[in-house]
Amino acid sequence: MPFIASNGLTEAGTSRTIKVGGKVGGTVGGETGGMPVHYHDVGEGEPVLFLHSYGPGTTAWITFHKTIGVLSRHFRCILMDLPNFSKTGPIVYREGVHAIQARTAVALLDALGIEQAHWVGSSQGGQSSMVAAITYPERVRKFVMGGSHIGTGGDRYLMANRPSEGSRATRQALDDPSRENIRRYLRVHLDDESLVTDELVDYIHRAHTWSPEFMEARRQSVSVPHDYTGDLPGIQAPALLIHGRYDRMVAFEVSIAILNHIADSRLVLLNNCGHWPPFEKPAEYTAHVLAFLRGY
Repeated sequence: MPFIASNGLTEAGTSRTIKVGGKVGGTVGGETGGMPVHYHDVGEGEPVLFLHSYGPGTTAWITFHKTIGVLSRHFRCILMDLPNFSKTGPIVYREGVHAIQARTAVALLDALGIEQAHWVGSSQGGQSSMVAAITYPERVRKFVMGGSHIGTGGDRYLMANRPSEGSRATRQALDDPSRENIRRYLRVHLDDESLVTDELVDYIHRAHTWSPEFMEARRQSVSVPHDYTGDLPGIQAPALLIHGRYDRMVAFEVSIAILNHIADSRLVLLNNCGHWPPFEKPAEYTAHVLAFLRGY
């Protein structure tokens, strides 16, 4: 079985589902009665909520499974699948996607009886962690982000091209989720193309296409753009930004901009790394996250 954590834990063995709130947003799965949220719950200690990357077929497990073998020795690691990914949802929404994701994550914490947690996010999950630090400051102790935009809908780049190469490859895979297009999208997202194995392609393809209902919910949903730049200086939670030097989805200049706005922040730039640092550079990524969350 591929994609096993370093301590032998598996995706199936740690899988959990719970219904959250009444209506976290949108329709279908979000109607009164609660929306199913799929997550993994590993380890003991202070809770850390993990929110995964963007892209077709992405899940919390594939994003973070290489890190939790170590991190779960120190923390309770809760890996949440975001709405309309894996088995969370489905919902149809018409608002900023990161606001929905942050709200769903808070609803999961409520359902689990957790008042406050550290948040660790990559790509869209990092931006949603940032939005949670803005919108629900009392729920966020520290947060990690990277490969993330400031604004829902993306940012204007100073030096990089937009749309990015990663955005174009992702759009092509979303429009036509063939294995060929998914392989191309993964090769753009990962600097080390040897990591794009047949097993990874099959996993991503299956996770994206397994449910016609989920695919239809994604098709109908509309994310409304929103610029969070003006909110960044008000963030009180300490922030760690971890960005891949060769990220072709989100230029690392965005993390430099975020660093400039959040007073209590620090930035790690990982060389020879693309858009998925916890997958591509798990040892370095884990070491930085662990040191930050434990207080150096």
